[in-house]
Amino acid sequence: MRVRLLEATENPEELICRGARNDYMEEWVAEQSFEDAMAGVEGEDIEEKKANFLAKLLQRGHYGPFEHPSATFAIEGASRSCMAQLTRHRHASFDVQSMRYVSFDEVDPADVEDGEMVVTPPSATDPDWVGRNQKGDASEAEVEKREEVFRSSVRQSVEDYQELLELGMPPEDARFVLPIGTEVNIVVTLNPRSLMHIADMRAAADAQWEIRDLTEQLLDIAAEWCPHTFDYYESEMKHRKNRLAP
Repeated sequence: MRVRLLEATENPEELICRGARNDYMEEWVAEQSFEDAMAGVEGEDIEEKKANFLAKLLQRGHYGPFEHPSATFAIEGASRSCMAQLTRHRHASFDVQSMRYVSFDEVDPADVEDGEMVVTPPSATDPDWVGRNQKGDASEAEVEKREEVFRSSVRQSVEDYQELLELGMPPEDARFVLPIGTEVNIVVTLNPRSLMHIADMRAAADAQWEIRDLTEQLLDIAAEWCPHTFDYYESEMKHRKNRLAP
């Protein structure tokens, strides 16, 4: 899976601060410089003031201002299973690669068996992998059999899908036989609050491995986009099940 930033609000943390400072000012924030708007906030310089103020907002649970900026991410190669988890979250906008208009009629089923087009769970190939709901340790022989069954199954699914297309079934109906692990590309737009909420749920140790990987990639990009916000989140809030629910 790969994640890339497509577009994002410039100076997002300045926007968050301006929105929050508006709540406590008589003056109109639109006619003030950022330095004037941050007057009275503790800090040696404007960056320190920004960091202190953002941390104070998060400490107090004043999350509304974190909804003003937004960032749009392109995700490549997530499974349909992972997509289902991601799209459950509110305050996010999605575009998802269509399986009605994008067909897989030219994909070689042998390549699918080798790992193309369908996400392969680590538990299908790694004898040392331990899943959350796994019952006991698996032997190497059992894992070898898992991989054999998994790869055979996904190949058969694609062969059946392509045969249905050849028999005249429309792609929107033939897709029903494809596995839930079929890869999909997604474009999602999030604000910092939404991303922190998703991370509360999906970056946790008990989350499923694929959505956890996706969330960590999103957080890595967000750390460059909103450095003070996500530095505080990483050090003080992550893994505490804060449930930054909208």
